[in-house]
Amino acid sequence: MAFDQNMMAELTLLAKFPRTSMHQGIKIHSNAEQSLRDAAQRLYDKGIIDSPDGGYLTDLGLDLISHLDQVHCALQ
Repeated sequence: MAFDQNMMAELTLLAKFPRTSMHQGIKIHSNAEQSLRDAAQRLYDKGIIDSPDGGYLTDLGLDLISHLDQVHCALQ
C-alpha cells in the first residue's frame, strides 16, 4: 500500500480539523493553494466533510480523524 500525493493532501487537510468540538470546522478560501482546494473537494465527494470548501467533519470524517490520530501517535 502506498500513499499518493492526493491521499497525502487529504490526510494533511484532515489533520487541520479541530478536535476540541464537533461544532468547529475549517474554511478553505478561494486563494488557498489549488492542491488544498482539490483535497477539500475530494473529501467532500467522499462524504468525509460536509462542504467542498471545508465545513465540518461528517460522522465518517470524525471516525477517520480518530484513526489518523492513532496512526500519528504510533509513528511519533
